[in-house]
Amino acid sequence: MLWTIVVVLLVLWALGFAVHIGGGLIHILLVIALIVVVVRLLQGRSAL
Repeated sequence: MLWTIVVVLLVLWALGFAVHIGGGLIHILLVIALIVVVVRLLQGRSAL
């Protein structure tokens, strides 16, 4: 489920970056996606 959110956020970021919508705020999507990935990786390691 989280990976789906990451992919959607990255796609939206890429579209927003390519079309130049949202100005600098579009990069928040990239930051959120990276945070989700880091949290997911940390949760996976603690489960081991």
